[in-house]
Amino acid sequence: MPVEPVSTPNAPPVAGHYSPAVRAGDWLVLAGQVGLDPATGKIDRSGAGAETRPAMATIAAVLGDCGASFADVAKATIFLTNLTDFGDVNEAYGEALGGHRPARSTVQVAALPAGARVEIEVWAYRPA
Repeated sequence: MPVEPVSTPNAPPVAGHYSPAVRAGDWLVLAGQVGLDPATGKIDRSGAGAETRPAMATIAAVLGDCGASFADVAKATIFLTNLTDFGDVNEAYGEALGGHRPARSTVQVAALPAGARVEIEVWAYRPA
């Protein structure tokens, strides 16, 4: 099955050799997103929930670029630099998803790009 990058005009500029989203058959695989403010390119350092909201907004925008939405998300992975932030992140994540409940893993990591506290990646099922 070919894996092809998807045009994502609403994704922030990438900082490495990767695509914000790829299509693999009926799956859309999105790269992890940190909470960059699209207007400033900076991260709101006031808390993990404040970082989660723009990350989820970027994911929604990239899904939209791919003809999908949060309703198509089957799996999410949340990376946290501190698991004590789980409650704040979970609240902001839930706000974005509404009633949709995809499978999810949450893991603590040593560090994330741009000094972020939160990074979120998703897989969405969206037949071509």
